[in-house]
Amino acid sequence: MSTDSLNYIRFWGVRGSYPAPFGSHMRVGGNTSCVELRVDNHLLICDGGSGIIPLGNSLMGQQEIKEVMVILTHYHWDHISGLPFFVPAFVPGWKVNIYGPGDSRQEIERRISGQMVDPYFPVEVETWLADIHYLGAKNNQLEYGPFKIEGFNVHHPGSTFGYRIQVHGKTIVYASDNELSFIDKSLENRKDELDPHEWQLNKAMQAEERDKSLEAIKNAHVFIHDAQYTPEDYAKKRGWGHSCYIDTATFAMDAQVKQLFLFHVDPNYNDNKIEGLHRDTVRLIHERNSSLECYIAREGFIIDIDKL
Repeated sequence: MSTDSLNYIRFWGVRGSYPAPFGSHMRVGGNTSCVELRVDNHLLICDGGSGIIPLGNSLMGQQEIKEVMVILTHYHWDHISGLPFFVPAFVPGWKVNIYGPGDSRQEIERRISGQMVDPYFPVEVETWLADIHYLGAKNNQLEYGPFKIEGFNVHHPGSTFGYRIQVHGKTIVYASDNELSFIDKSLENRKDELDPHEWQLNKAMQAEERDKSLEAIKNAHVFIHDAQYTPEDYAKKRGWGHSCYIDTATFAMDAQVKQLFLFHVDPNYNDNKIEGLHRDTVRLIHERNSSLECYIAREGFIIDIDKL
């Protein structure tokens, strides 16, 4: 799917939890979450994990773009740890816009700057020489160049967003950290506490919540979603805020997504294991006679937006 198109999506970091720069992981890639969307020379960056470091280095080799928009799903370290090493932020003449969960611009700035203070880091955000803008948004909606962006809440510890991005008539949904079976677990844990009427009410709420979640991604051209665990590992880590790859594939099929990218995979899984999970996902899709296309999100992989 490599392309010379000027309008594309590119994966720079695809791992969850922590970087995994191991020889057994290099076909998929070892950096944490960072995805670039470039359309009409406007650059939108989803998350600032370690993958934003090579992206920033790449940007210094061109002259066409001197402004970027960074949208953060949340502030766990694997999603912001690349920002202190994002070279354009240190260069006069660049403009870096940053948006993420928070009640105010000041709160977003405080959360970003918190990792760049003594004793955690030797250089503070005051050393950034670019024009840095922390953005607020009305109803979690904002526009940047040709991009229309809407944040929606997902199930992950702390305040966490997924993003529905519309551009050139195409819809890209990015939800790096999201536990799709969170409601199922909560209801299951309370089963013995509920009488039949309460159980039915809670089941109705569960169905309503699922329908709401499906609506956020329905008919997306590209769905980039948390697929961190196998069923066995998910059973041990329910409530941690991540999904089993089977839940992710089932959800994508139910939402009639066109292309699914398995993302934020456990850093303990080597390339062979991830490729095995992908083969199993394709098998599940074929069993349902679904038209869903499924791919592994690999570092360097490029999607031509104009051909979606």
